[in-house]
Amino acid sequence: MSTQVPMNQPANQDSPSDGIPETLRTLSGITWRLLVLLAGVGVIVLGMGRIFPVVFALFFAMLVTAWATPVMNLIHKILPKAISMILALLLIGSAILLILYVVISSSVAEGPKLVASITSGINEVEKWLQEGPLKLTDDRLSTLMSEAQSYGETAAKGVGESLLASMGSIGTLVIAGSVFIFGVIFFMLTPTRIWDWFVGWLPKSIEEPVNVSGGIAWGAISGYTRGIVIIALADATLVFIGLTILQVPLAPALAAIVFLGAFIPVIGAPIATFFAALVALAERGPVIALLVIVLTVIVGSFDGDVLQPLVMGKAVSLHPLAIILAIAAGSIALGIVGALIAVPIAGAAYGVAKYLTGRDPDQPFPPTQPFVPTANA
Repeated sequence: MSTQVPMNQPANQDSPSDGIPETLRTLSGITWRLLVLLAGVGVIVLGMGRIFPVVFALFFAMLVTAWATPVMNLIHKILPKAISMILALLLIGSAILLILYVVISSSVAEGPKLVASITSGINEVEKWLQEGPLKLTDDRLSTLMSEAQSYGETAAKGVGESLLASMGSIGTLVIAGSVFIFGVIFFMLTPTRIWDWFVGWLPKSIEEPVNVSGGIAWGAISGYTRGIVIIALADATLVFIGLTILQVPLAPALAAIVFLGAFIPVIGAPIATFFAALVALAERGPVIALLVIVLTVIVGSFDGDVLQPLVMGKAVSLHPLAIILAIAAGSIALGIVGALIAVPIAGAAYGVAKYLTGRDPDQPFPPTQPFVPTANA
């Protein structure tokens, strides 16, 4: 009597008699694939690090394109595309310069008062640490302050050195600037032609997934880039109104700090508002400082629960913990520049990963055709 192999079980299936559980087989298969993937990503990152100024120039060109393209499309309804691009870039550039002028002028005008108030607030905190429940001694407090100061100086020095090392010579700056200018021009005038040319060199089997993945990544980066400016303006405006109501001095300069801090999601604005609490503590007392902290919580909740879902939508649908981890990794790798660009890159990577694993309901991954052996195979 012959033994027949069931129709739903391949005849050459590995026998479980080797003693290795199926779960361990599966985990080991996933592990080595992840190791290969991480090795590939590491090689790409190292390669991009060698030409960091060019990569950063292209990335910044993409950000400017994301800001200026909607304006160009609006003007293009009545004017030629090239003229619309120039006008859009002039408008966006003027808006950036105006915002920088307001932020810098308010900070410079009230800078000495701001530093004095923050210093006074820090002295109040030191006094509370010594006389409050913690009862820290002078030696212990001096040690903590020295460590904090040393950490801040080391971080600032590291950021400066990394930026100088990355940018290099004047020639490198000229090359990066040229890449940025031409990148903006071609990204705005012929975006689909550049992308179609790139996709056209790929094998047909992966052409569609790469094409869709590129669209998802660009949607995440552009949506985040446009949305973060609106959110930063909203956060700064709300903080300015709150500080004005609480009669906290230096409200314009403090709002400017919050505006800059808001470009680092989740943690940027609260850290910036901490300085407002120090000023309130020095100038208005602990009750007003406590109200400023409450204001920080309210603005942060409004930011995370209302503004980001409303403005960004699905552009960056990351958990706050994932955002913090991305910012930490980016800041360790590239300093303040890495902290600024970590979230849009992480959002793009997450969107692409959802699509490639078939977990994106809006972009179903194309089903793979099973291999059917022919007579000649």
